[in-house]
Amino acid sequence: MQRKSTSGTPDTKKSSVFDENLSLANKSGNPEKPTNIIGQSSKMQEVFNIFEKIADTDSTVLIYGESGTGKGLLAKEIHKNSGRRNNPFISINCGAIPDNLLESELFGHVRGAFTGATSQKPGKFELANGGTIFLDEIGDMSLQLQVKLLRVLEDKEFERVGGCKTTKVDVRIIAATHQDLEKGIENGTFREDLFYRLDVIPITLPQLRERKSDIPLLISHFLKQHNKRENREVEGISQEAMEIFMEYSWPGNIRELRNIIERLVVLKGKGDIVPQDLPYKMSSTRRSPVTQSKVVISPDGISLNNAVSEFEKALILESLEKTKWVKNKAAKLLQLNRTTLVEKIKRHDLHQVEGCSM
Repeated sequence: MQRKSTSGTPDTKKSSVFDENLSLANKSGNPEKPTNIIGQSSKMQEVFNIFEKIADTDSTVLIYGESGTGKGLLAKEIHKNSGRRNNPFISINCGAIPDNLLESELFGHVRGAFTGATSQKPGKFELANGGTIFLDEIGDMSLQLQVKLLRVLEDKEFERVGGCKTTKVDVRIIAATHQDLEKGIENGTFREDLFYRLDVIPITLPQLRERKSDIPLLISHFLKQHNKRENREVEGISQEAMEIFMEYSWPGNIRELRNIIERLVVLKGKGDIVPQDLPYKMSSTRRSPVTQSKVVISPDGISLNNAVSEFEKALILESLEKTKWVKNKAAKLLQLNRTTLVEKIKRHDLHQVEGCSM
């Protein structure tokens, strides 16, 4: 791997490589309808293969994937590459709105339908007429609302809250969830008939840890994006730092990667990103000195006191990370008194980062 694996500044050679990789995401090969979804891994190629077949249809799509995998982006790209592209794309997170308000958000309400309803208001389905509605976190919707949604899927019609006039709409529905809806059916939290109405074209977005070959490409994209936005000049990333990126588990998926790159670009300002720039939670996932093989003594010798101190520091860090910095638990792991552990933490000048709970 070369010293500068990615580039954040305009560079003809690197830009052409980036564009080539980007074109792999555009499986349709139509330059008038490029996709903004980045990836060249086998997992993403499976997604692109489905994408090119269904984007220009009106079929209902159900996107599965962990938080941060890009479900909303994929929904937008499907709409953008459909025959409805010139009509509205309306998105609503079903898990972020209280159930008593979600019905009004989806279907609208008439004046006087409830306290505070001082005027008539159209819902998301009405606003999306002729276009696409994206129902994110559909698994969080109540059973009562699921019944009403089922009617819209079947008949393309509904009534506003408090009203009796039937409104017909022409919308394409794309839904998304991080949940296992079939388990929800078994548990009685999700309607089976609605599931089969939604699960016409299922697409599963892979976790970032399942598509690690895409990480350098994503880093290149986010470096360019944030350099331009924040007026910075971060040129690239060192081999050692890239190795840490590749080894990290990415529980927050692409969203976490994007946020970390933004932070690094803002704080670094210019030059290359090196391991010392990375959040501690990333570098701490690598093999610690505790798990490494025996210490090698150089011909010049070694300071036993320093080696013992570093070994103790590594043990303390590992115990704190395993217990999310709960010192009582960490002290038990090390078979120490809590006060002794606190003294050692101070002596080694160890600090908690990334907002972990004390």
